[in-house]
Amino acid sequence: MNEYQGGSEHRYHRPEGVDDLTVEALGSLSKALETTERARGHLYSFHQLTGGADRELERAVGLLRDAGHTEWAAKAEAEILGRDVIPGHWTFQIIEAYNDTYYGPFRELERGVVNALAQGRDHLYEAEMKEARRTLGHPGHRASPPAADG
Repeated sequence: MNEYQGGSEHRYHRPEGVDDLTVEALGSLSKALETTERARGHLYSFHQLTGGADRELERAVGLLRDAGHTEWAAKAEAEILGRDVIPGHWTFQIIEAYNDTYYGPFRELERGVVNALAQGRDHLYEAEMKEARRTLGHPGHRASPPAADG
């Protein structure tokens, strides 16, 4: 038994009866969810950037007003400041809708598939790829992190 098959790595060991195609499918499902996680992160970036722009616009409105350009300040304030980014939505509402409509159900499905088909063991595809590429005995190719000193 190599160090990969030992107790600490059991969570990455393929359960009995799980075939290669299932492991590949689980890897693809994991990759799709990871991409969705990245997309969700971009929504948060969009949210924060748009909010920052709106706050900077508020500053610009004040400066325009202070500089005597009251008509432009009033126009920017009325037309753009606090405006919906899509009809009826600020960015936080887009994030909430994404989470409720797509992200949450996707996470639940992925968790259900992994629990049902792989006894809840994540990243089997990647773990097997790591094991196949390791040089046994090489300190930079460990199966797992070194044990913490007690």
